[in-house]
Amino acid sequence: MSGAELTRTLDRFLGAHGGDITAAVRDLSTGRAYHYHPDLQLPTASTSKVDILMALLLRTPWRELGTAARRDADRMIRLSDNDAADRLYERIGLETGLAEANRRFGLERTYAPPGRCVDLYCWGITRTTAEDQLRLLAALVAETSPLGAEDRGQVVRLMGEVIPEQRWGISAAACEGDRVALKNGWLRRVSNGRWVVVSAGLIRGRGHDYAVAVLTEDNGSMGAGVLRVEGTAERMLSAFRGEEECRGDDRRAGGGGENGRNREGLERGETRGKAPGTAKSP
Repeated sequence: MSGAELTRTLDRFLGAHGGDITAAVRDLSTGRAYHYHPDLQLPTASTSKVDILMALLLRTPWRELGTAARRDADRMIRLSDNDAADRLYERIGLETGLAEANRRFGLERTYAPPGRCVDLYCWGITRTTAEDQLRLLAALVAETSPLGAEDRGQVVRLMGEVIPEQRWGISAAACEGDRVALKNGWLRRVSNGRWVVVSAGLIRGRGHDYAVAVLTEDNGSMGAGVLRVEGTAERMLSAFRGEEECRGDDRRAGGGGENGRNREGLERGETRGKAPGTAKSP
């Protein structure tokens, strides 16, 4: 399927849904890439926690982190714990430290606002593009990454161990046997009650490593946002796989998506740890 055909496919799927969306996929094995609404900047919500951890590891390698910092890293990624994220965000120097790290990772249009939003720092309303999220994901697997191999491996490990109720999102596009490492984000706007729902991560298997990012805003509910994210990811990966597409029983079990989703917690906001259930509009 050509890029133009995929765009028409996504236009048809998303035409029944309101709100903004940007998405991108890159086959890291071949370099083939696709972007949907590439110029759009949207909030990261909790997906920025991966960025925070990567920025931390630029300063202090994993093997040199103390027990408390490792515990916070684990809780921040696997459980989406916001208090842990706040502590590590302070440790990297807040938005200034994040911006410095992002320059090293090659991000071009990702900006974290200063200050606090409700009772947390404003990392949750960092604005980014899907392309920048692919650049960040690529830095987790590339040998030329500013991060060393051990540190990259620790981040990917934690993303691969996200608790089951938070494994919706781009995992819906995975085939049985694929390895998925992801981080999802979701928040409800104080100003209008609408939802930001985001998913970004790596899908690896069958000789291909895919970096995938889908960011949505102005969803009527969290569940509606998850449907948009997963449906978009599934269609992009289906177009990339072509004749190799997984079908029926070959779809990854527990991946969620339109083929049977574990909806536990989708309407509750973040689980296990204080969450950005609400946020001020940037």
